[in-house]
Amino acid sequence: MANRTVADAIQVHGTDPQHLVEKIIRERIYDSMYWKEECFGLTAATLMDKAVELEYIGGQYAGQQPTPFLCLTLKMLQLQPEKDIVIQLIQQEDFKYLRALAAFYWRLVARSVEIYKYLEPLLNDYRKLRVREGEGYELTHMDEFIDELLRNERVCDVMLPRLIARHVLEDNDDLDPRESFLDQDLESDEEDKKRSNDEQED
Repeated sequence: MANRTVADAIQVHGTDPQHLVEKIIRERIYDSMYWKEECFGLTAATLMDKAVELEYIGGQYAGQQPTPFLCLTLKMLQLQPEKDIVIQLIQQEDFKYLRALAAFYWRLVARSVEIYKYLEPLLNDYRKLRVREGEGYELTHMDEFIDELLRNERVCDVMLPRLIARHVLEDNDDLDPRESFLDQDLESDEEDKKRSNDEQED
């Protein structure tokens, strides 16, 4: 396959999926040792095995070297795995870097409604993530990473496709108002109190 997108791939946002990553960064990825040694011959299934081995997220580091995270993102764009598979990867909780990779890919390829639907639940995932950038590492958390995907124009050195504002989708009845875990906890507390009062009255 070399560096070509799979023949039966569907255009994303009107373009070849790989072109969602700017040309200069794509070329750096194609020239990287990780791409040549670890990504050659990967299928959608074996790519997931490789993603489980990730130890950090990030775009480019130390002289504009692409991270394995960025390389595997481009490989996912090249292979275009089934939608249901990507959703499963986002929803699984065992491998946090695999979840982060799937979420990043989803932000690049999905429609705005689907992005909010499947990424917002991850705002309740507070696990630590290592980020490689520059000459070292920093710490972030999954919820912070997801918040960046929903708010920022560029993440991991990749320009993200335009995301329709949440309130616009709500006004058009395309999306229900977001309910946070805090709201759910408050509702649960109120139900518990009501149940307790009912029992006392009985």
